[in-house]
Amino acid sequence: MTARPPSSRPSREPGADRPGGPAPVPATFLPAFPPRARPPRAAEPEAPVPDQASSPESASESAPEAARGGDVAPEAAPDAPEAADVPDAAPVTPEAPAAPVAPAAPEAPAPAPSAARATTRRGVRPADPLDAGERGRLLHGAHHDPHALLGAHPVPGGVAFRTLRPYARAVSVTAKGLRAELYDEGDGLFGGVLPLKEIPDYRLVVTYEDAELEVHDPYRFLPAIGELDMHLIREGRHEELWRALGAQPMTHEGVIGTRFTVWAPNAQGVRVAGDFNYWDATGSPMRSLGSSGVWELFLPGIGEGALYKFQITRPDGSHTLRADPMARRTEVPPANASIVHTSHHRWRDEEWLARRAERHVHESPFSVYEVHLASWRPGLTYRQLAEQLPAYVKDLGFTHVELMPVAEHPFGGSWGYQVTGFYAPTARLGTPDDFKYLVDALHRAGIGVLVDWVPAHFPKDDWALAEFDGRPLYEHADPARATHPDWGTLEFDYGRTEVRNFLVANAVYWCEEFHIDGLRVDAVASMLYLDYSREDGQWTPNERGGRENLDAVAFLQEMNATVYRRCPGVITVAEESTAWDGVTRATHHVGVSGFGGLGFGLKWNMGWMHDSLEYVSKEPVHRKYHHGEMTFSMVYAYSENYVLPISHDEVVHGKRALVSKMPGDWWQQRANHRAYLGFMWAHPGKQLLFMGQEFAQGAEWSEGHGPDWWLLDPSYSAEADHRGVRDLVRDLNAVYTATPALWQRDTDPGGFEWVEGDASEDNVFAFLRFDADGSPLLAVSNFSPVVRHAYRLGVPARHALWQEVLNTDDGRYGGSGVTDTEPIKSEPTRRHGRPSSIVVTLPPLATVWLRPV
Repeated sequence: MTARPPSSRPSREPGADRPGGPAPVPATFLPAFPPRARPPRAAEPEAPVPDQASSPESASESAPEAARGGDVAPEAAPDAPEAADVPDAAPVTPEAPAAPVAPAAPEAPAPAPSAARATTRRGVRPADPLDAGERGRLLHGAHHDPHALLGAHPVPGGVAFRTLRPYARAVSVTAKGLRAELYDEGDGLFGGVLPLKEIPDYRLVVTYEDAELEVHDPYRFLPAIGELDMHLIREGRHEELWRALGAQPMTHEGVIGTRFTVWAPNAQGVRVAGDFNYWDATGSPMRSLGSSGVWELFLPGIGEGALYKFQITRPDGSHTLRADPMARRTEVPPANASIVHTSHHRWRDEEWLARRAERHVHESPFSVYEVHLASWRPGLTYRQLAEQLPAYVKDLGFTHVELMPVAEHPFGGSWGYQVTGFYAPTARLGTPDDFKYLVDALHRAGIGVLVDWVPAHFPKDDWALAEFDGRPLYEHADPARATHPDWGTLEFDYGRTEVRNFLVANAVYWCEEFHIDGLRVDAVASMLYLDYSREDGQWTPNERGGRENLDAVAFLQEMNATVYRRCPGVITVAEESTAWDGVTRATHHVGVSGFGGLGFGLKWNMGWMHDSLEYVSKEPVHRKYHHGEMTFSMVYAYSENYVLPISHDEVVHGKRALVSKMPGDWWQQRANHRAYLGFMWAHPGKQLLFMGQEFAQGAEWSEGHGPDWWLLDPSYSAEADHRGVRDLVRDLNAVYTATPALWQRDTDPGGFEWVEGDASEDNVFAFLRFDADGSPLLAVSNFSPVVRHAYRLGVPARHALWQEVLNTDDGRYGGSGVTDTEPIKSEPTRRHGRPSSIVVTLPPLATVWLRPV
């Protein structure tokens, strides 16, 4: 990954740019109060909560206006709550529920009731006033246990009810056989004591200036998160953390709603704000669940599609409004609210997953097409991409796609490498279910899916993770270790148990919830070294006196071990640019450095990429001085399990597209491009090619417009030049997949032998690849612009005839057509240490593959 500008997009009012307008407000939990700063969205459609509108218990039991003076009104029903004698009790006449209409916005809170009205509350007495300190903390959003103050609680002489409903004119308690109006205690608090022997199954009737709503009381529910979840969170071992934290639609104690949970251990208090309460969180304080640092609140009636954030009271008493770190869906940037989400996708990739679990990636074909989804075909959604991308990739013969980061990010120019929504696919292209649809389509086309994953750092946006609860939380507490010196972002604190759990569970989440087949982990080197991009005096050695980040090492080992244990067939890939020992070694195998392996399945071979690109960028006459740059990779080729990457990073920021790196005229550039791809596909290791390079796009990639597809338009005069290169890539993948010698022993030194590695004057490289049975493929590359006739190469003696199976100079690919169409006989002439040899004609600037007949 290259340096990118930090995200600096301003926070926007949630819902402002949401397609189709804000989410509908559920009828059973319309706002507890109207907005302060703007009129209510009265015209918005209401979304009824299933199985409540028609339920007998959910029918409003409003009393006639004349009888609604706060009396406790028992009925003769045998299951009515027991109450003390209540004189002059008025019977309750059930009515149909009032249509839920958003209340108007008054300029000031509703006035306290008059003394005359208060004296008519027969059977209801005022509740004991709240302690001034408790009341102040509750109203300021700094109370750790609002459920202790709100809801229903047994007291001497009855049951005390108290609710916080700012802007309400009146609030009544209703249950089967009774209805009683509570006293207005000011500041949106309503309370009273009813002469009941036990807490009934009650609801609240909230009266606004022009509406009356019957709702469940959120503060009558026990915590909706289990003890096992809390234990695992405290231990930092909750591998399915997304099921415990965030917004989880559910049925709790028989009531449909959403459980909100968030980790904010330094907060004085946390409240939920959303479109369902017009972004005023006063009436929705959460409770602290002890030393875990988790806050929880179950809100009845809130369901899928609701927008929300957490309003956090910092240690200094100030407030901050934050997106949910565990949000599984977000608004389309630059809007940044979280969205309550439930998946409805039905997977159809069972056959793919079964085959994946049985396949050993190191001994299988692995040819990757790297894609930036937003710009591959600009304007397409996930579902529209599902109609085009799988067919395109399958036609070219790639086995996998690698998607640049799909997790939500505020700034498109970061290409997704500055993540704010680690659990949410970007909403720019659709919903999480739409992304699942794309993955499903790729799997059913036989294409594996890798995604770039970025646990190295995160941006400083003040609505996201940075100082989330008022103090460093996800980032390191030491400012010198928290700030990334290159990218203006913040580095995770891998030594904190909860942060490590957040990231490990995130890796599992993408693999299990989205059926992702592999994670390519970005910027691993920046995680591993305390002195990464830091000068002397800017970093502190670890406890051993070294520069290794021991916390990051432990995190990567845990992440890899957990993913491989839980997700059979998944592969993890490290973008690691140093010589760290054991990147792809098992975590329990200790190397010479004293560390166990990091546990990755594959590692990007950045050394091969830099050296080989340096070589081919030279004029052919000068290449003999750089011959070792093409052969040096074989010195360390089996020290790790490698991928050979020509990625997005190599075709941006002035580095030029692959074909434009090549010297010479247009014909020579394309010939060099084709020869290089042939060399790359034959070299030990898997391969990755970024989009646009498969048809020799000459311009650098831009996220603004994507590949230059017009180059393949038949009306374009040079279309055949680009189509020829794409045809070559198709044939490279076809022959590669059908030839086990090119992939079966990628990690076995016995699968490779040099034939000619020292012909620097000729610019020629030749080597053999062998499959598990010893069957060979001979790859020969001539990086000079001249035809080399009668070029003798030593070959294994047991094969009498050899046949060209691929020649990048073929006229079909735009080459000069110097090919050998007839089988080539092996001769008993010693060459390159072998008793037999063949004589071939090497085309200019080309790679040729030959196999025994």
